[in-house]
Amino acid sequence: MLPNHKMFGVFLPIANGGWIVSKNTPTLDGLYETNREAAITADRIGLDFIMSMAKFRGFGGETNHWATSMESMTMMAGLAEATKTVKVWATVHALLSNPAVVAKMVTTLDHISKGRAGLNIVAGAYREEFSQMGAWDDSLSHGDRYQLTEEWITIIKRLWSEPSVTFKGRFFDMEDCQSDPKPISRPRPDLIAAGQSDRGFDFSTTHADACFIGGRSVEERRGHSRRAREIAAEKGKTIKVCAMCTVIHADTDAKAESMLQRFEDGADLGAIMAQMKSWGIAPDSLAAMARKVGVSQNHSVVGSPETCREKIEEYMETCDLDGVMLIFPDYKVGLEMFGDILPKLRQRFPAQNHEPA
Repeated sequence: MLPNHKMFGVFLPIANGGWIVSKNTPTLDGLYETNREAAITADRIGLDFIMSMAKFRGFGGETNHWATSMESMTMMAGLAEATKTVKVWATVHALLSNPAVVAKMVTTLDHISKGRAGLNIVAGAYREEFSQMGAWDDSLSHGDRYQLTEEWITIIKRLWSEPSVTFKGRFFDMEDCQSDPKPISRPRPDLIAAGQSDRGFDFSTTHADACFIGGRSVEERRGHSRRAREIAAEKGKTIKVCAMCTVIHADTDAKAESMLQRFEDGADLGAIMAQMKSWGIAPDSLAAMARKVGVSQNHSVVGSPETCREKIEEYMETCDLDGVMLIFPDYKVGLEMFGDILPKLRQRFPAQNHEPA
């Protein structure tokens, strides 16, 4: 069950380069020890969750961005042993794994973590990432992939609560399928999803506890946040809405701005364009779009620690967010700083039951 206060978590650097696509950032190798250090620090300073993505192919460029990565579920199992209280959310692509296998994997993670497991569900896909392993089906539309994922998560939830599952669907066929033991989380492990189409919001508000939104501006993110809550309210439900937030800090605002400029000066445009191509941006728009969005495609707060705290507060209030997932150019330095400003953020956002807008 998700907490009833604003959530602060960290998006672990499971792939090399993290989320600032530049030649001038501190080295992030994407390997286990780097992630373990970040997870232990996140746990110690009192963050609510750690999450890792599932990534199987990088975007090239001068930095060979995201070419090196760990596997999400097994890495989070290791980090569950290394941490004590922080929630551990792993990512699985519905297209790649049988739901009975995933139900068992998340249950195992839940037992290892003593009830802290969560599953980030990915319905979409990056074609080249899946076609390299023969796992891409051109006959499936965007809507088909969501329909498949709905069957997939329905089976998983039933296996977590029922002694035997028989299911006849378009994509999955289960006959007296059994999965024991059950998770120890109540009512079940956390379920997370992302997306900002109405189809994506329909999926999130039906099956997940929280959804991550994106957008090209604060105004667009605020619109997506409100739309998610509207769709949930139409079903008589609520949904937690979260977003990513890149934090670039230094002793002073001027030094932090200078750091950001250094990152921008080293932008790996080849990798940024490849990433945008995977999102469906038209080829003739890639170069201009890459220069426009810069090295970080997420909302960024830049400044001294106090300035970053104020900007995070403003971001969460303006976009009506229930949580932010933090990204840092240097996770060790960034998380230690965030531990210093977290008490004031907790004070600013005390625990309360969120009412839908």
